[in-house]
Amino acid sequence: MNNINLFTMKDVHLVYRALPALAHINWDVDQGQQWACLGPNGAGKTSLANIISGQASHYGGEYRRSALMAERGVAYVCFEQARALCERDRKLDDSETRADASDPGTLVRELILDGGEPGEAFDNWVQRMNIGHILDRGLRYISTGEMRKTLLIKAVLSRPALLILDSPLDGLDAAAQQELATVIDELIASQQSMLLLCRQLQDLPAGISHLLLLDRGAILARGSREEVLGLKITRALLDPPAAPLGPLPAPAAREFQLPAEGPLLLLRQVDVRYGDLQVLSGVNWRFDRGQHCYISGPNGCGKSTLLSLITGDNHKAYGQDITLFGIRRGSGESIWDIKQKFGQLDNQLHLNFARGMKALEVVLSGFFDSIGLYDDWGDGQRAIAGQWLTALGLGEIARDSFDGMSFGLQRMVLLARAMVKSPAILLLDEPTLGLDGHHRRLMLRAVDHIAAHSDTQVIFVSHSAGDVPNCINQHLRFEARDAGFELVCENR
Repeated sequence: MNNINLFTMKDVHLVYRALPALAHINWDVDQGQQWACLGPNGAGKTSLANIISGQASHYGGEYRRSALMAERGVAYVCFEQARALCERDRKLDDSETRADASDPGTLVRELILDGGEPGEAFDNWVQRMNIGHILDRGLRYISTGEMRKTLLIKAVLSRPALLILDSPLDGLDAAAQQELATVIDELIASQQSMLLLCRQLQDLPAGISHLLLLDRGAILARGSREEVLGLKITRALLDPPAAPLGPLPAPAAREFQLPAEGPLLLLRQVDVRYGDLQVLSGVNWRFDRGQHCYISGPNGCGKSTLLSLITGDNHKAYGQDITLFGIRRGSGESIWDIKQKFGQLDNQLHLNFARGMKALEVVLSGFFDSIGLYDDWGDGQRAIAGQWLTALGLGEIARDSFDGMSFGLQRMVLLARAMVKSPAILLLDEPTLGLDGHHRRLMLRAVDHIAAHSDTQVIFVSHSAGDVPNCINQHLRFEARDAGFELVCENR
């Protein structure tokens, strides 16, 4: 099976949004080789995968596929695929016209089978991945880990000539990571040809035989795993020096006042149920002055629901014992009264952010809580925005295009945006998700800098225990029980 070519690239180049994404890519992949494309945020890994999978067609150079690739195709599993499926179901939602007022959307079973009939292979993979209980559930109502398993089963059952997995362990809790890593090891050991897109060395499975080292759309090295890992340029690329942090600017004038005393957040015996599904039960949480909270728990435990209760996004908060910033929920406050006290950063904001802006303009939009900049700003606001970029080590990129930055740099700019109005609480929902090791370290360092030198308190949500800032002095964790999850609070 060795030496049978799967595909060849000759001088392949790609321009995306008028910016170069790939340049002079020359690469051969043979059947029997197990490749990983390794590189930091902005390296061009996704652009390369889009060409290989046929999702990008406007490229230059030559991309020649083998007959096997042409016949059996490429299966590409990535975060954007999951997001697109859920967005499609949201747009097609017809709950308002249904007698039961509930549209489940595309069911897990329907997505995997794609009109086909279940067979032995389907049954085996459903059992292997332990998703039998969600087969008749809509895609919008399954966890990140369950979605990843669903897409992987669909991909494997299509028996592709090449299976591409983009950072497959991202966003999963520890148990789901271990389970999926074992499955990936088994696939690599089988006759399934694989290409993994990885941002850091620890993401590389042991069975990967070849590496392509990519940076800013160009190949720095390619060859056997041992050869590429032995190069100094590999370590230097993945762990560059960090720019120094600067002093935090003076707090911006706040449009709100906090109560003189008492906790910022207080939830007593809170329950949330959707139909027959109990999401939260008997939740008690007190978030006091000076605390910085880390919220953890497995996929699907209710973390997102809990956050939506405290930010005013969930109507289930009404009629319950929830006090936010000294005001009982449902006593006449508006959603804006709540939201103006938060600075927020999450993946949905990042992926949906408006295009065509400079870094400084992105930070300025934080004054108006807009996804884009549509209001006039004053010189004072402009100065504060620039000071926040400098404080987080980003002063030199203030005039750079946000679109042209790596994913990691964009995330750091959005952190400055979240802080520009001096929020009472900085709410970070999986802020390191999708970041390479270098930018993860930058994010954690910046959060600790903010906690140490401002009166803003941090709520940090993450699956990975290794991605937690040092400032944390409260841990709110969801622990599995026979009848769901129990929320356990530990103050340090």
